[in-house]
Amino acid sequence: MLSVPVSNNSRVSFSNKISGAYVEQPWFVLTSSKHYDLAISKDKIISQCYAFEADHSGGPTFAIPDGCIDILFDCDQINPEAKVCGSTLEARNAELKHQHRYFGVRYKLGVIPGFLGVSADELVNCEVNLLDIMPKLESAFAQIVSEGNFNNQVELFRRCYEGKTPRTPSPLTLETIKIICENKGALRIGQLEALTGYTCRTLQRQFQSDMGMSPKTFSRIVRCQFAVHEINCHDSIAFSDLASDLGFSDQPHFLREFKKCVSATPANYQRHVQQSAYMQRIRCA
Repeated sequence: MLSVPVSNNSRVSFSNKISGAYVEQPWFVLTSSKHYDLAISKDKIISQCYAFEADHSGGPTFAIPDGCIDILFDCDQINPEAKVCGSTLEARNAELKHQHRYFGVRYKLGVIPGFLGVSADELVNCEVNLLDIMPKLESAFAQIVSEGNFNNQVELFRRCYEGKTPRTPSPLTLETIKIICENKGALRIGQLEALTGYTCRTLQRQFQSDMGMSPKTFSRIVRCQFAVHEINCHDSIAFSDLASDLGFSDQPHFLREFKKCVSATPANYQRHVQQSAYMQRIRCA
């Protein structure tokens, strides 16, 4: 199901590209103590599984906007826990515990697991305890957090959710997501109206209901992710060209927006990526 082997020396994204979008949490990689285990998924609703040990010696681990839902297991043997994490809207401290090992599952863009009894609105910029909303998963939770092997954790989670279906967004929301991703988030609402044939009010209402955020907010997330991906995958990049490619009116606007979303300027973030050997940290299962 999962496990697509890729050379650690390859200059490709280790995120799962969906309709032109990227879903990465780069600070999870950059602040891992050693390596970052990753299994790209071929599943219809799962983007990837990952595992790492948090290391705060260089500073906190930030979560950045990605438009996805994660289930994150803290595999501490004394006080394990699992959280369902909705997408942030700006960079924020992920509040991971130093030297704790984490196993995570990231769902694809637009996917809300059907077994979660919470609305899209309740998940955006929020975290909820997995067992509070799904107490029947206690046995699977105990097995996952006590398992030290990444591939075995992936298999345990697969058995847990196998056969469960996600909530399906409306066809309009799915089409809107596709258009936004294909255009790297560089779209105005008027362009979305023209491309979908629906009014601004209808687009806003349906997208908010399905995704818990507006199309404008989602577009902002897609632009952030694309910018991060480009910096991760290129040793040298002109930020003025990147700003133009993503539809920003000028470079200062791009710099301000990037810092809000990533908690670093593009130049500082690039230095983190290069000094930490970002790609070499990722170990594909």
